[in-house]
Amino acid sequence: MKFFRWLLLAILFVYLVPALASAGWWYVKERPANWREADWTSARILPRPADDQDAAIYIFSATTGGMKGAVASHSWIVTKGHGDTVYNRYDKVGWGSPIRRNGYLADARWYSNTPNLVASVKGEAAISLIAKVEQAIQSYPYATPGAYRIWPGPNSNTFVAHVLRSVPELGAVLPPDAVGRDYLPEGKLFSVDADGLDMHATLYGLLGISAGVRSGLEVHFMGLVAGIDVMRPAVKIPALGRFGV
Repeated sequence: MKFFRWLLLAILFVYLVPALASAGWWYVKERPANWREADWTSARILPRPADDQDAAIYIFSATTGGMKGAVASHSWIVTKGHGDTVYNRYDKVGWGSPIRRNGYLADARWYSNTPNLVASVKGEAAISLIAKVEQAIQSYPYATPGAYRIWPGPNSNTFVAHVLRSVPELGAVLPPDAVGRDYLPEGKLFSVDADGLDMHATLYGLLGISAGVRSGLEVHFMGLVAGIDVMRPAVKIPALGRFGV
């Protein structure tokens, strides 16, 4: 009985307290009432593509809308070939075409929330990786209409996490509030990144663990993530995000 009591206390303080605190702050925060009132314009994070000749790959994440925003974010991928004058943005959404290309500006706000740049690769490295990123996008198994579920997945973050696991050279892990990132495609319970440096075990995105060079050590509970990052020192707090280097 003591073990279960301590387990319940750990779940309460590690996962539920941060989530409830975030929900309380989100409830009183001024935010758009619906998507029509939200700001979807460019946050002016990226240079104009015509002014930057380099090839580039960017991974973005932004707090989502509604009460989901208290604990969850939305992520997407942006690519640009060498000398291209336009960006290509890829989102997995729950309406219309499931994987949307250029449905929004590359660095647009999401439900009025300014996006965070999770990772970027530029120059020769990007040239060599763009084809792999596009191949991973094409291989995503939930790319048909209706193949979307807000929780526990597959959702927008499941899509981007699939690309990051398939192309580990991007060196990125989605933030802890990217709910759905830990849902492994095709019902898998275990996965190893393409370079073998990170492993993931999950019970359909509900309970799981990730460990490795990029992930550090993470424990997942009902889509919430707690953990530590050793290589880039930081703590990962459910619903609140990553704090550190």
